[in-house]
Amino acid sequence: MTQRFQRPQPAKTEMVGAAFVGCGLMARHHIRNILAYSTDTHIPVVCEPSPAAYEAIVELFAEAGRDAPPNEPDLERMLANYGDQLEAVFIITPHVFHHDQTKACLEAGLDVLLEKPMVMNAAEARSLIETCERTGRLLVVAFQGGLSAEVRTAVSMLRAGELGTVLNINGAIWQNWTKNTDGAWRQQPALSGGGFLFDTGAHMLNTVVDLAGEEFDEVAAWLDNRGRPVEILAAVIGRLASGGLVTLSACGETIPSCSSDIRVYCTEGILRTGAWGRFLEIQRHERQGWEAVELPPSLGVWEQFMAVRRGDIPNPAPPEVGLRMAHLYDAIRASAARGGVPVPVISEQWAVDPSKTQDEQ
Repeated sequence: MTQRFQRPQPAKTEMVGAAFVGCGLMARHHIRNILAYSTDTHIPVVCEPSPAAYEAIVELFAEAGRDAPPNEPDLERMLANYGDQLEAVFIITPHVFHHDQTKACLEAGLDVLLEKPMVMNAAEARSLIETCERTGRLLVVAFQGGLSAEVRTAVSMLRAGELGTVLNINGAIWQNWTKNTDGAWRQQPALSGGGFLFDTGAHMLNTVVDLAGEEFDEVAAWLDNRGRPVEILAAVIGRLASGGLVTLSACGETIPSCSSDIRVYCTEGILRTGAWGRFLEIQRHERQGWEAVELPPSLGVWEQFMAVRRGDIPNPAPPEVGLRMAHLYDAIRASAARGGVPVPVISEQWAVDPSKTQDEQ
């Protein structure tokens, strides 16, 4: 039987100084979780150029009965003036800034949790892999799915062959993304690197490949911008290196919602989860229906990052997943530009063995 995910319990609580680079809506969501649940994280400073966004942080800390940290809008000055108070940083900024900000923090001796997608292209991904190797620092990409108990348990079940051979994978993700991001940087290609599939859809792409346990060999894809500068709709057909087939659908213009459904069809059962984890169901026999796999609720990606940092669990989202994502998205765009003609997915062999701890890599 598969070993189900168990929340790591640290032997002792060591307070870690962590800075937030970027204080938008997603950052505030994560900070709210830290203030509510974390007993091992102190936020001595944030880095946010927007006075309005920083004021929202001040209000968030006030609601929690805490004094707000100071704001140093310049990253270089923050690292110089607060570096001795920091061990880690969470970067949640527009995608175009991810590479340079992450590299600066790694070279300053900090471990980094980085919002998805990791970088804009494969060259930037390779650069961060090299920086991690050179500095010896930790980089975890904040894919909620890959870091969730649900996806980690699903991966364990599939690798153990509990459901037989993987034959097909079907993934769908949808959101009223167009309206939510209208006029924002996410619809500006120079800042975002892509549209709905590259942004919210990145969660689906990463979780699907995580579940597959192998790279795509080739893909055929169609993208529709719906009059916008970036893609809003996407349909992708792919073949895995082993021959398994994958279909993916992304709809960024629908009723107010944000959800997903991912199903893995195997010879002895079907597995169902979401791009962010959140649930895990198994169907072994038609008459018995779906069986929910009970797992501890997630307290957020910061909790998992801290567990990886302590060495309690292997890193499920190292910088190599950013390179994998870059290759896959580039192939999708290349196929779409050719009217859906299948194209190969160029990818380097992973340098990470998920069965080993960070120190054993």
